[in-house]
Amino acid sequence: MNPVRIYTGPFCGYCVMAKRLMTARDIPFEEIDVGGDHEKRMWLVETTGQRTVPQIFIGDESIGGYTELAALDRSGGLLPKLED
Repeated sequence: MNPVRIYTGPFCGYCVMAKRLMTARDIPFEEIDVGGDHEKRMWLVETTGQRTVPQIFIGDESIGGYTELAALDRSGGLLPKLED
C-alpha cells in the first residue's frame, strides 16, 4: 500500500475533514504539522505550488487538498490509487 501523508496546520477545518475521511475508510496516514516549521512549509509550497493545508500525498504523488481527496473518494479512485 502506498503511504499517505497529510500536511496540516493548526486550526484547519479542512485538515480535520481529511483526517476523518481517511479514518472512516480505515486508511492509515502520517500527519505532518507544518504550522510552526517554516522549512517544511516552504518545501510544501515549492513542491505543490499551493500555500494552503491540507496537502495530501499518496506515495510521492501530490493529490491536492481535502476537496480533491473527497472527489477522488467519491469517484472510486482513492482505493486503487493506494494500491498503485
